[in-house]
Amino acid sequence: MANLLALILAGGRVDELDVLTYFRPKSVMPFGALYRIIDFPMSNLMNSGIEKVGILSQYRPLRLIGHIANGQPWDMAGRNRFATILPPFKGREASDWYKGTADALYQNLDFIKMNNPDLILILSGDHIYKMDYQELISFHLEKQADVTIGFTPLPKEGANRFGQAAIEGWSRKGGKVTRYAEKPKKRFLDWASLTIYLFNPPVLYQALEANATKESHEFGKDIIPALLGNFKVFGFKHYGYWGYSRTLDEYWQTNMDLLGKRPRINLPSWQVMTNMTDRSIRDCQPTIVGPSALIENALFYSGCTLKGKVINSVLFPGVTVEEGAVVKDSILFFDTVIEREARVARAITDIEVKVGARARLGDDSRGALCVVGTRSSIPDETIIHQGVTVHPNLDTSRFTKNEYAAGEVVR
Repeated sequence: MANLLALILAGGRVDELDVLTYFRPKSVMPFGALYRIIDFPMSNLMNSGIEKVGILSQYRPLRLIGHIANGQPWDMAGRNRFATILPPFKGREASDWYKGTADALYQNLDFIKMNNPDLILILSGDHIYKMDYQELISFHLEKQADVTIGFTPLPKEGANRFGQAAIEGWSRKGGKVTRYAEKPKKRFLDWASLTIYLFNPPVLYQALEANATKESHEFGKDIIPALLGNFKVFGFKHYGYWGYSRTLDEYWQTNMDLLGKRPRINLPSWQVMTNMTDRSIRDCQPTIVGPSALIENALFYSGCTLKGKVINSVLFPGVTVEEGAVVKDSILFFDTVIEREARVARAITDIEVKVGARARLGDDSRGALCVVGTRSSIPDETIIHQGVTVHPNLDTSRFTKNEYAAGEVVR
């Protein structure tokens, strides 16, 4: 297309991720030992040749603004290409926070129309997947559709958390959407929405104007059902990997899908780019692996110091694992320190966390994950069982006992 505009919905906080999204939107959650989640849709756009992007942000946008950096990491900075952050604003008439995904777009109609797009591609900023959007665009044009929605086969578990659709015919590429239900209580349709929408601009403008006077402003709940029967709505089928990562377990599993001899996510082939000028990455020394280290099935990049055991885990730059320490089935964000003889299992630690000497964080069983908020320090020899949540910015004086039972919260 001569002029395609992409809009990424990237401003929300996900309550299910708890302390990990206290200070950041989900879209900039660290992922895969180096990246942020929004790197995946941004890289998909880059690899699809789409260079005009508006990013709708609301919740704590500072880290998102710094990470996007005008789109330069994805070669979107130039005379006719851009990546622009679009926060809520207060003006003469528009004077409210985004009240939903549809309202977020409605508040930015001036920006959209100013770019006079031939097609408008709307994406979620918090999913892990690889897609060539040109295939979606070709399908849309071939079918002369008004709207094309991306779908994937409905997962066997948690089907009630997805928009569900029935797609007409047996074509592998897709077909007309005949039924749609947003997060029904049980599974009764076959395809799950990817929150990928391709619109002919007049159809989007009309749908947003019609929705503006209503009480609810969500794409899946309000916009899509209103389009069925009134416009040509088609479903495009995506069969590749798709990581939802809305809950702690999903986020953990999606990271674990990077590991193994045949990982489900093969990052080198995905051509994912990130902002390498980030201080946490740019200033890192090469990783140091000590003579006493044992590393099995782990992913890490520069800046780590590894002298203990690291098994089935994902480590971000700056992580230190001291001698005698063991890290297993865990995700450690930037600059986490695991001191000597500590044990960490099935845990997620945010940036600059310290686990003291001979402390125990999490259990080897398949129980609930432990989560430690940013810049908290767990005292030496403290035992923390599965499912415990440690709030951010706690020093050792805030821990009032030596052992915390499963499911407790440390504030």
